[in-house]
Amino acid sequence: MAAYSRSQLQLLLLFSVCFCGFGSVFGLKPASGPAEPPNAPVLRPADPPAKDAPAAAAAGASQPRRATGWKLSEEEACREDLTRLCPKHTWTNNLAVLECLQDRREESELAPDCNHLLWNYKFNLTTDPKFESVATEVCKSTIAEIKECNDEERGRGYLVSCLVDHRVNISEFQCNQYITKMTSIIFSDYRLICGFMDKCKEDINNLHCGSINVGHKDVHTQGEVIACLEKALVREAEQQQQQQDHVRPIKEECQKAILRVAELSSDDFHLDRHLYFSCRDDRERFCQNCRDALTTRQKLISQDYRVSYSLAKACKVDLRKQHCSLDTNLPRAREARLSYLLLCLEAAVHRGRPVSGECQGEMLDYRRMLMEDFSLSPEIVLHCRTEIEAHCSGLHRKGRTLHCLMRIGRGDRSTAVDSMCQRALQTLIQSADPGADYRIDRALNEACESVIQTACKHIRNGDPMILSCLMEHLYTEKMVEDCEHRLLELQYFISRDWKLDPILYKKCQGDATRLCHTHGWNETSELMPPGAVFSCLYRHAYRTEEQGRRLSRDCKVEVQRILHQRALDVKLDPELQKRCMIDLGKWCSDKTDTGQELECLQDHLEDLVSACREVVGNLTELESEDIQIDALLIRACEPVIQTHCHDVADNQIDTGDVMECLVQHKHQKEMNDKCLVGVTHFQLIQMKDFRFSYKFKMACKEDVLRLCPNIKKKVDVVICLSTTVRNDTLQEAREQRVSLKCRKQLRVEELEMSEDIRLEPELYDPCKSDISHLCPNVGFGNAQMIECLKEQKKQLSPRCHQRIFRLQEVEMSDPELDYQLMRVCKQMIKCLKQNKNSELMDPKCKQMITKRQITQNTDYRLNPVLRKACRADIPKFCQSILNKAGEDSELEGQVIACLKLKYADQRLSPDCEDQIRVILQESALDYRLDPQLQMHCSDEISKLCAEEAAAQEQTGQVEECLKVNLLKIKQEACKKEVLNMLKESKADIFVDPVLHTACALDLKHHCAAITPGRGRQMSCLMEALQDKRVRLQPECKKRLQDRIDMWSYAAKVAPAEGFSDLAVQVMTSPSKNYILFMIALSVCVLFLVGLLCGRITKRVTRELKDR
Repeated sequence: MAAYSRSQLQLLLLFSVCFCGFGSVFGLKPASGPAEPPNAPVLRPADPPAKDAPAAAAAGASQPRRATGWKLSEEEACREDLTRLCPKHTWTNNLAVLECLQDRREESELAPDCNHLLWNYKFNLTTDPKFESVATEVCKSTIAEIKECNDEERGRGYLVSCLVDHRVNISEFQCNQYITKMTSIIFSDYRLICGFMDKCKEDINNLHCGSINVGHKDVHTQGEVIACLEKALVREAEQQQQQQDHVRPIKEECQKAILRVAELSSDDFHLDRHLYFSCRDDRERFCQNCRDALTTRQKLISQDYRVSYSLAKACKVDLRKQHCSLDTNLPRAREARLSYLLLCLEAAVHRGRPVSGECQGEMLDYRRMLMEDFSLSPEIVLHCRTEIEAHCSGLHRKGRTLHCLMRIGRGDRSTAVDSMCQRALQTLIQSADPGADYRIDRALNEACESVIQTACKHIRNGDPMILSCLMEHLYTEKMVEDCEHRLLELQYFISRDWKLDPILYKKCQGDATRLCHTHGWNETSELMPPGAVFSCLYRHAYRTEEQGRRLSRDCKVEVQRILHQRALDVKLDPELQKRCMIDLGKWCSDKTDTGQELECLQDHLEDLVSACREVVGNLTELESEDIQIDALLIRACEPVIQTHCHDVADNQIDTGDVMECLVQHKHQKEMNDKCLVGVTHFQLIQMKDFRFSYKFKMACKEDVLRLCPNIKKKVDVVICLSTTVRNDTLQEAREQRVSLKCRKQLRVEELEMSEDIRLEPELYDPCKSDISHLCPNVGFGNAQMIECLKEQKKQLSPRCHQRIFRLQEVEMSDPELDYQLMRVCKQMIKCLKQNKNSELMDPKCKQMITKRQITQNTDYRLNPVLRKACRADIPKFCQSILNKAGEDSELEGQVIACLKLKYADQRLSPDCEDQIRVILQESALDYRLDPQLQMHCSDEISKLCAEEAAAQEQTGQVEECLKVNLLKIKQEACKKEVLNMLKESKADIFVDPVLHTACALDLKHHCAAITPGRGRQMSCLMEALQDKRVRLQPECKKRLQDRIDMWSYAAKVAPAEGFSDLAVQVMTSPSKNYILFMIALSVCVLFLVGLLCGRITKRVTRELKDR
């Protein structure tokens, strides 16, 4: 027992030494709340012993007894307190008694005499000259094992300091046990840590951190002295870059001493006296004093990670492995910072290097600590003070202040944070690295817990893909508002450093090094800042094989994932927000709904500044290749994609197929308003630049560069290429200048443009006023607006009328560009005109074909086949009509009417005659196909033939009605048109459908061998009618007799206007042979008369000459 007591005393002496240098650190969990320094008392020298103290106690305290039988419990001054406060089994152990009595905070717990006794007892222990020799004796084997301690100079306290530094490596049981036991005694009073007083006395006085005199208050509250200095050190770190006269810096040697004390006291909760007394009663209930004490400790840890014992111990080996140890060439302030430790070890984790699970667990705790309390980051406190006071006061707990700053940081220019504050926030996010584990961000974790449990429950808790999952469900029904805000605030900063997305970094670090010349995870480069690396990656992600230097497949998938997420909010695209901040404020300040800002920038593409226009153009070009980037559009169009485009949507690489499919199915029943608006908007944006149509760009880029240089707008490029193709076709060029693949894609683009008038600016702009006036309630899509303008063509303004006519000319030359015709008659597209009157023809398609035929017959230029066949006949016979009309004015069927008359006169070329015959046959069945007849006879038709016109049977009944009522027609213009019809019918029976139907059998029996055309079959029937041996069908005979009467009347009311007309009438007359015989006889008589007259005249002339 004597030996054991003596060992206790020796060890007590051993650790009452000068604690200077560096040591281990103490681990604390995050605390919330700022640490404000208390009103520090002024430092005074210790008072002399109280006069009423017992003599024995004073003597015992002043002269520490070496006798093994001396006990603190036997002293009169402390006997009452000992009996009241300490268990009886501790009385025989001086160390246990001392620990029991000094761990009492309230002043009333210990008598002043006992306080004074304990103080003198401990103080005199530190002055014993033999303490180092006792340490050498008790820890002899330990000193031999630790080379640094064995080499220390003896007699100055350095040996014991070294042992404390290495106490985690002490394996000797007795040495290790009593070192741990005795440190709590030393740390109860700063004056017992010899050397501390010498180094910090001046700072204690300057900062008024001194304790009150012994005897007036519990001497053990002198732990407040160290706490006061620690708080002053924290304040100095927070204000180190500000030039303030009232800030008194702590001397460097005192700073080291303060951090040294914090390090030495870190491995035991009891050793930090201020923390212990503040939190002793609050381990179950947390109060402000304890919170402040813990916050101060956390702030010290943020300055020197070794103040955290658990972190330093857990990561000691990993720090050495990853070369994160101190660099003697760099200042301690940087290398010892908690942020440096975290960055270094996080870099190792992200690179796949092994870091122990225990160390990663400690790192997770401290990363969470940094995200919860902004005051632990001096840079945030220093640079963001104005923003915190103005916008974020009162939001200190649970990381709310940081999220408030992040919300302001991603705001518009009016509320943007200072650049230094922005940089401090970015640095903090990089240090805490919440992208690797969302749970580090407590505010986000609490806000999104319900979303994670429902939408992301299939992902392991803490997995980095949780954040990606949350982004995928942004703006969906599963997302809650608070989670949406917290998520966007965090993603704003993660998006500005590609390394903060751990999955992206893992998959792309090799590509980034190879293609973008990046550095380490926690290293930066001015030539390639973190924000520029992702731009470099996505530029390489969409390169073709011919362009080379492409991303790996895994990296490209991740780049596409990030692009899809960034498309949800323009603020998640750093380059876009940076270059377009001015334009966003100028053009899009009122666009606050989801996705509207980017759409607004695209709408104003021509008005943007060049830098913004470039980045918006590049993003739009990427969208054309991979429409999945536009996540909002894809969500809106999900029903259409699943029903009609699932085969192309399932492809991992989208090359514009999905958008092309959506355009083709714009008017399906699955199409909703949001999807329709989104697809149409994208089509309109594509018109601004041909590069925005990926398939068109890839198919025609070489043709554009060769044939249409310096043309950028897609509509102009399409017109240029289409004109080239049309010219080559008309001129029958040997080889088309536009490549085959481009011609195929050009056809797709032309058909898409014909669907919506807004996709053709040259047509839309001049017709805007007409649209608002004539078609205000008609939709743009499905070519409805174009169709409305066509129907109202006569009421259009001149410019719009001109454009519509040109459009019709193009559509007639290429019916596939007629969107309405192709849509309505899609299932019956072949041989439409030939089968128009078939019973199998769809009524809607039949109606549409009739509309197009009516339009086509208004102007020969709308009938490319007729135009080509009659290119020689038109200027020969109808030049006067062309001279009167303007280049772009419609001819209202005048040229075709002119050709019809020449057909009746049998003067047209064979090819032209064939085409006019077709027109005559079609217009004979439907009067609406004859624009001249419809224009001049509209009143007579409504009066005389209303019933036939209402039937719309297209069997020629209206024409027959007009012929029958020829005598009742009063308008000369209409009468002339009806007479022309009669004249035309004489030339070809097929032009008279009623007569042809009535005489079909007779034609077959009596005129089968007669070639149709030029009135031959009609002459055959007339001869048969006059031949009494031939019996015609009664209906045919009746109709023929009616026609003869009509022709006779026509001859009377419309005599021949010239010799050509007279010749035609003779040739088409039933008495043609008789007339021709009489004409021949007259010619012969005239010839004979001429001969006789000539001989007489010749004889008279000779007689006169002979005279």
